Amino acid sequence: MYPSDAQSHWETWLNRWFRPLLITSILVNAGALFITILEPDGALYASISRTMADSGDFINLKVEGRDWLDKPHFPFWMAAFSIKLFGANSFAYKFPALLFWLLGAFYTYRLALEFYSKQVAQIATLVYVTAAHLVISNNDVRAEPYLTGLVAGSVYHYYKASQQKIGWQLVAGSLLAGMALMTKGPFILITIGAGFILHWCLRKEWRQFLHPRWWLALLLVGLFTLPELLCLYWQFDSHPEKTVFGRTNVSGIRFFFWDSQFGRFFNTGPIRGKGDPTFYLHTLLWAFLPWSLLLYAALYGRLKSLLTSRLYQSREFITLGCAGFTLLLFSLSRFQLPHYSNIIFPFLAIMTADFIVHVYKKGALKAAWWCQQVLAILLPLLLLALAFFYGFPHPVLVMGGLLLLAALLFWLFRQPGLPGALGRSTGMALLVYAFINFLFYPAILRYQSGSQAAFTLASRQWTGPVFMVREAPASYSLAYYLPQPLQFCRLEDLSAKKQVALFVPEQLADSLLNADPAYRVFARLPHFHISQLTGKFINQQTRDSALQQQLILVKD
Repeated sequence: MYPSDAQSHWETWLNRWFRPLLITSILVNAGALFITILEPDGALYASISRTMADSGDFINLKVEGRDWLDKPHFPFWMAAFSIKLFGANSFAYKFPALLFWLLGAFYTYRLALEFYSKQVAQIATLVYVTAAHLVISNNDVRAEPYLTGLVAGSVYHYYKASQQKIGWQLVAGSLLAGMALMTKGPFILITIGAGFILHWCLRKEWRQFLHPRWWLALLLVGLFTLPELLCLYWQFDSHPEKTVFGRTNVSGIRFFFWDSQFGRFFNTGPIRGKGDPTFYLHTLLWAFLPWSLLLYAALYGRLKSLLTSRLYQSREFITLGCAGFTLLLFSLSRFQLPHYSNIIFPFLAIMTADFIVHVYKKGALKAAWWCQQVLAILLPLLLLALAFFYGFPHPVLVMGGLLLLAALLFWLFRQPGLPGALGRSTGMALLVYAFINFLFYPAILRYQSGSQAAFTLASRQWTGPVFMVREAPASYSLAYYLPQPLQFCRLEDLSAKKQVALFVPEQLADSLLNADPAYRVFARLPHFHISQLTGKFINQQTRDSALQQQLILVKD
């Protein structure tokens, strides 16, 4: 079917480069463990996890001392256990997520090896560990790193279970599926199950639909999801007097099964958005870099083969079904965010790797080579532009080092053909990620005033109470990194408080300083919303005009 020399060509290249590239990719991703957690969502989830760890209450999710109903418990449980072990720091919050991301890499390899060949499995793993948005999500940690490992693992074990009698593979798949439900909700079962439905229908394996193993699997998933349902019942359903979303009689179980899933899909729930059917098509263009163009070619080839060929018995359609149905569902939804697509990256990586290994038509081979070659050239150029405009200390050293490393990578991966182009684009992507994790993020996070306020108060040994007023936007990075618990109050309650520190925006600080001589300025901190970068902020010439000011006031 494919030229044998192409297979041996890849085998030789991978025997030399797979392990070094994989280890380097893991180390670059692990560099995010020590970077300050980003506002808003990452810091919000970290503060919830810390509250859970400090209080020992693993049932009730709390934000600012109030009941919080939005996400399921599983990621918070994992982070809270880690915080109990390592303390409230960046490493503790991000470490469990990195482990589940690594689990996703393992299952990407195992799935690709099960469906294709060792070469496809190795390239799929490299694609997975270097896909842009997965690297970003290991820094800005939410639920997605957990889901990549849980979903890919569940699909792998269910596939193994489908090939044998009922046994431990079915239990393992159901356990991981249950954890995925306790991370994202019931819609995740569509991602896990859609691939099997497409696969069985095309291969006419009708008996699979009625096999007792799958009814047992549903029962097991329900059993493994029971801790989440019990927590929701105890926090909300058993307390109809609680006010959530501005009303009482709110059911946490209904929210889990309906409002957080179908409510967002149809835009009828308490949390709403605006949908665009093409959103994920252009999102993947940057989120799956440096592999996005090859991904589009792989998807086109898969869909063309699906529509024109009838040789279904010799092919697998699980990866296409898992990714395709999920993308379709997300595209039809009215609530869309870029990181939602991360859960299908293991399947996209496998399809992309299969395309890379099996490109054998001359025109397609040349196009694939040019795609990766152009990316390998553009990435360091964009990096140099970013370094130049941002204005790092010692700019000659920074930019000279980047040029030297880029030249070294081009020399290391000077092999002709697609393997060399793949090596160059992988190396350049890792150079970009290393720059972002070890230089760029540490530099810009000096402008995240909440975490900087926590570090300032700790370094200056402030041991008194620290307050935020509810009339100002909350800073959850302050809540997470502050040694003592952050407290919240209303403006009218401040007059009765003494010997306290207060974190407030500049405008509010000015009014407090003018109204009460008991206040004094403890620290003035520049502020920018780091997760929404703008050219005005990145450009060192215009950065000051993009900044706001946050103040720490002390009331004697």
